[in-house]
Amino acid sequence: MPDVAPPADKANAYTDVRRRIDALLEGPTDWISAMATVACELHHAFDHFDWTGFYRNIGDRELLVGPYQGPHGCLHIDFDRGVCGAAARTQKTQLWPDVSEAPDHIACQSSTQSEVVVPVLTPSDELLAVLDVDSDTLGAFDETDREPLEALCRTLGERFGDTELR
Repeated sequence: MPDVAPPADKANAYTDVRRRIDALLEGPTDWISAMATVACELHHAFDHFDWTGFYRNIGDRELLVGPYQGPHGCLHIDFDRGVCGAAARTQKTQLWPDVSEAPDHIACQSSTQSEVVVPVLTPSDELLAVLDVDSDTLGAFDETDREPLEALCRTLGERFGDTELR
């Protein structure tokens, strides 16, 4: 399993990846391309990101897998199940350094040990998607991950909140 960088190194890596994402998304693009770009850039920026991607809100309190990097994910997740469902339902980031402690965790991959899920909300607080990052490393995610991922998801929600591709 890869080592998780110390908080200062992670913070620097988030700054670098955010610069790349902002440059790549500059100019015209669409929501699907943006999700694919973000998933790819995040996944390859951190060795301990084993599944990185989006679950899109398709209505009826259901998420459908969107662009991602890593092994197969769950195809759909109800708002009432798992960490992704909790992020969708509460519209709040779910940070689990140990997913065995998460109520009703859905193990799309049995190797997952840690998970962070961040909602992507429009300016009117409508859920577009959730960004889900899984790691096979216990304790991989902490507050150092929360702020930059939340800031990125805020920007995505503001920019793509009027999208019709959901």
